[in-house]
Amino acid sequence: MNAPTTAPPPLLRQDTDGVAVLTLNRPGARNALSEALLDALTRELDALAADRSARVVILAAEGPVFSAGHDLKEMTGYRQKPDRGREAFTVILSRCSAMMQRIVALPQPVIAAVEGVATAAGCQLVASCDLAIAGADARFCTPGVHIGLFCSTPMVALSRNVSRKHAMEMLLLGDMVGADDAYRLGLVNRVVPAGGALEAARAMAATIASKSPATLRIGKSAFYEQAEMPLSAAYDHATSVMVENMLARDAEEGIGAFMEKREPLWEG
Repeated sequence: MNAPTTAPPPLLRQDTDGVAVLTLNRPGARNALSEALLDALTRELDALAADRSARVVILAAEGPVFSAGHDLKEMTGYRQKPDRGREAFTVILSRCSAMMQRIVALPQPVIAAVEGVATAAGCQLVASCDLAIAGADARFCTPGVHIGLFCSTPMVALSRNVSRKHAMEMLLLGDMVGADDAYRLGLVNRVVPAGGALEAARAMAATIASKSPATLRIGKSAFYEQAEMPLSAAYDHATSVMVENMLARDAEEGIGAFMEKREPLWEG
């Protein structure tokens, strides 16, 4: 008898020199965000939030597609239920939204390394990351409008990355946006030769990982908090954060090292 085959894990993790790489591992399903993959991402992000050895996180994908968004085949199966899937759709979309917010709330900076296509919730995943590097062949879109399903949840992250009119154009037309245009719109930070996104993300992560981890945590949190505030409140909040940051041991060490022209020794 043949031994039963074990399905590969939907998410892989590799840690090297303070950088954790999470790789979407459903290439045969275009890395669609199945319930299992959403759960795996949530668990790994929760583990990373408590892991002081990981200073930067990279989100990558196996295969030619970064992510095709929600697993529509899986979701369509719930239409057979008496409520036509209402409860299941609510649970899945809420779990996805909570996972995206975990990326924003994560203490460590998160870099998306994008090769291939990132559509719908896959585009949302890129937009939810703090930084993004795209291979030259990468493409992005929110195509729900083509199938009668407006990309409302991807819209939240997208509209916080690009201007309103550009976000509306992507949402209303559902057209593919190439890597160069994604850079122009502000959806990605850099475009590199095709196949080079992960290498470039590792180089960027190494630079970030050399900084004070305590300072990175303070700065990332403050960035997103002030971004949702009116101008005056944002300055008040940033002032309070900077006072506390000035009193931190790493700030004292960093300023001292700068004045003494030596490399700082971060305590974290």
